[in-house]
Amino acid sequence: MKKFLAIAGGLICLFLNAQAQPAKKNIDKVVAVLGNNIILLSDLNQQYAQYLNSGNPADEKVKCYILQQMLAQKLLKQQAEIDSITVEEAQVDEEVDKRMRMQIQRAGGQERLEQFLNRSVLQYKDEIRPDLKEQLISNKMQAHITQDVSITPLEVKKYFDSYKKDSLPDIPTEFEVGEIVLHPKLTKAEKQKFYDKIDALRLRVKSGEDFAFLAKSYSEDPGSAPDGGDLGFFDRTRMVKEFTAWAFKLKAGELSPVFESEHGFHILQVIERRGEQVQARHILIRPQTTPQSLDRVKLQADSLYTNIKTNKISFSTAASLYSDNKESQYNGGMILYADNVTARTTFIPADKLDPKVFLVVDTMKVGEISQPVLFTGQDGKEGYKLLYLKSKIPPHKGNLEQDYAKFKERAQQSKIDRILSEWFEKRRENTYIRIDEDYNKCDELKIWTKTAKK
Repeated sequence: MKKFLAIAGGLICLFLNAQAQPAKKNIDKVVAVLGNNIILLSDLNQQYAQYLNSGNPADEKVKCYILQQMLAQKLLKQQAEIDSITVEEAQVDEEVDKRMRMQIQRAGGQERLEQFLNRSVLQYKDEIRPDLKEQLISNKMQAHITQDVSITPLEVKKYFDSYKKDSLPDIPTEFEVGEIVLHPKLTKAEKQKFYDKIDALRLRVKSGEDFAFLAKSYSEDPGSAPDGGDLGFFDRTRMVKEFTAWAFKLKAGELSPVFESEHGFHILQVIERRGEQVQARHILIRPQTTPQSLDRVKLQADSLYTNIKTNKISFSTAASLYSDNKESQYNGGMILYADNVTARTTFIPADKLDPKVFLVVDTMKVGEISQPVLFTGQDGKEGYKLLYLKSKIPPHKGNLEQDYAKFKERAQQSKIDRILSEWFEKRRENTYIRIDEDYNKCDELKIWTKTAKK
């Protein structure tokens, strides 16, 4: 049962990490029926191919788990239709485009992906769209089922007491770390050559050169450059304000002037507009740090360090006023645990902390602030950080005093799993389900047929 909940709760994790799928054969076989929905052998084989293409070892038994996942998705979809739960077509388009950009990037370009698929990207997008739409609807249905789930302190205590003393989890060393991130600010003169570079690209587009080819060749946005700069469909909330302003101002086919955002210099071209959704492509040129700008930000970091050490300003206030990290800026500079964003916890296991940050804070005392530390971001830009070690908790057995938030999260997830299990069991009892005899030996599938009405 636990295996089923993990699979149903994830809702086709293998599909979310999908690689290329082979084309369906003309002659097919129905391997399962659930209500008015059918699952074809080709669909199951496609999911299994995705599992193999993700680097997993061949194992025919995995098909039992995959078929179980597909049944869970069909049951959620069926209920969503009854409850009139739908998703916007623009959201589906966005998910399809997102998936294609990821696949093109992994394949090393659109042409290589098309060779691997043995069909065009447009054909492939049409093939995966129905499955992705069903996935989004199923996810929304599951969220609807569990939207009112809450947990009380008494339930947390009861969940904690359910552990045997020797089975309590081992909690590794955890850190609470704050940071103030300072990026160099270029002068207008230092930026000029980067502006000139993208302005020259804009003139080439205006003169008739292919935008997609130029984006692939020159854009410094690794996410969209392999796809000719195409960002897919997005709404007004997804992009930085400067980008959004131009994307929703221009008509289809129009080209923007050069404009600047926190990411660098852009030119964009609108491809299509659908209500409050826009599909656009862009070229990005990122201004590069100069030695002079790095020297200037080092002086700023030294001054800020001195002011914090002499109590002229608190670390949290300095973070809110000066840090260039928007994720931690208004959180007192505290870094959130990225692997558990829903809990919004600042306690980070030692092995999950950025190794470069760990090397610094591991030598610090609780309450100390580091001198400015030179760092290089994911975009290749250099800058300086000030690090603050708020707390360091040694490894220990889990307990409510130190780990209440962790046990609360586990208790809530356990409650969600129970509610989902009860929901699936009830729906199975009142749903026609038939599974092909070839899968009678799958233990994972027995719960789908033993109580189902025939």
